[in-house]
Amino acid sequence: MTLITSDISRRALLVGMAAASALGPVRSFAQSPGTSLLDAARALAAAPYLPPAGELPAPFNNLTYDAYRGIRPIEGRAAMLAQGDDFLLDLLPPGLYFPDPVTVERVVDGVLQSQPLTPDLFTFEPRYFSDIPETSPGAGFSGLRLRHPLNRPDVMDEVAVIQGASYFRAIGEAMVYGLSARAVALGTGGVDPEEFPRFTHLRVHEGADGHIRMEALIDSLSLAGYLDMVLTPGADSVMDISVTLLPRVNIDTIGVAPLTSMYLKGPMHGAASDDFRPRVHDSDVLFIENGMGEALWRPIENPRSVETSAFGDENPVSFGLYQTARTYEDFEDTEALYEHRPSAKVSPRGSWGRGAVMLVEIPTGTEFLDNIVAFWRPEEPLAAGGEYRFDYQLAWTKSAPAATIRAPIAQSRSGREHLLPGVRRYVLDFDTDRDDLVPELSLSGGEQDQLSGLTLFPLPDGRGMRVSFLLDPGEAEALELRLLLRDAEGAAASPVWLHRWTPKRDGDV
Repeated sequence: MTLITSDISRRALLVGMAAASALGPVRSFAQSPGTSLLDAARALAAAPYLPPAGELPAPFNNLTYDAYRGIRPIEGRAAMLAQGDDFLLDLLPPGLYFPDPVTVERVVDGVLQSQPLTPDLFTFEPRYFSDIPETSPGAGFSGLRLRHPLNRPDVMDEVAVIQGASYFRAIGEAMVYGLSARAVALGTGGVDPEEFPRFTHLRVHEGADGHIRMEALIDSLSLAGYLDMVLTPGADSVMDISVTLLPRVNIDTIGVAPLTSMYLKGPMHGAASDDFRPRVHDSDVLFIENGMGEALWRPIENPRSVETSAFGDENPVSFGLYQTARTYEDFEDTEALYEHRPSAKVSPRGSWGRGAVMLVEIPTGTEFLDNIVAFWRPEEPLAAGGEYRFDYQLAWTKSAPAATIRAPIAQSRSGREHLLPGVRRYVLDFDTDRDDLVPELSLSGGEQDQLSGLTLFPLPDGRGMRVSFLLDPGEAEALELRLLLRDAEGAAASPVWLHRWTPKRDGDV
């Protein structure tokens, strides 16, 4: 985190509620033409907040889901607009979950252009619409979509979408959309209602040399802000991001570099959903490389009540939400293609100081609601009138976490031990053939004798090593488990596996 100055020294659900490859150096780019959006953000922060004006005008008001899908940008007007070398841009209509107007500016041939929204930029499915007006005063675009020849040189694939509050998402080669990112989160997982800062202004520069730059103005009741992003699509699509936050009030519930995902069920607790598929999730692991040199592996859960976890740190190396299951057999879903959904890895640049990586897990009974959020929260609150900048790289990747670890975790599972009522068995599989490693298991919130049966043994056909143990939670309200493999010299050979047990989770039939 950079303190610059101070005068006083669920995808659709969440939007509706609001209505790794190798890392290179951060690139430097020329200032945008026209008025500086950073200066505009500073001016916004110094003024009282003005919420967006009322209801959308026709034909974008009072839409059903199917009606909104029946609005399509016209090629050459609002779709497939050339945006420099090897990039095209689509402008997205307002309506349904996306009522708030977003001003879109494009730099074309070095000239800054602003595109007003008019209905003639779109076609409208006749069964849902009639008497389309010529103008829609007060309406603006809801966001934009970027295209690039990602998988084939003759096909302009979607690579990124920016739409709804401050949400955006991207994919790399051979991926389908999954989890999302945000410019900033406010109050996520807290006792008060969450606040959703939104993009009010997007400025897209001309693509060149395989990358494209976008700027955004952010506004909400509690803060204004500015985002500067450079997207480089590829096998992994990488974003170099700088976010400047300008609080109007003191903020102690900030979420920096937030990632939002979905987890319904998996092998840690299959009873969470009666479903034919063995797994249903966009992400299944929070992985952290902390400033102390540890690698933390935290399986994600679908809890019975909201769970918030804080992983204290200073200057984290990276954190991300990962999809570690990568075969069709993991999911058995011919339509959702969860095995092809990206992981997202945040790598901070510069000093972010002391704080915590936060994980918020929210109960859900459906795969259509995002219920997982991970972000960085600084230890010190952001002060009203201050200016704070966070630089980081965000990689959308299929790469496994911790590729350099000697004994990476392949999977972890749990289930009832049927011959011992109330007892739960855990198994962790490691991608290693070393049988000289020693498992180190501990728990917090209870007594060590609640753990038993700790063993390490090889899996069949050279598939790795398995650790198994039993947990007898007794009357505990919550227990924190920690497991690590060490070598003969006592050095860590695996990530630190972390898991929170709660009795409500084991209450499922």
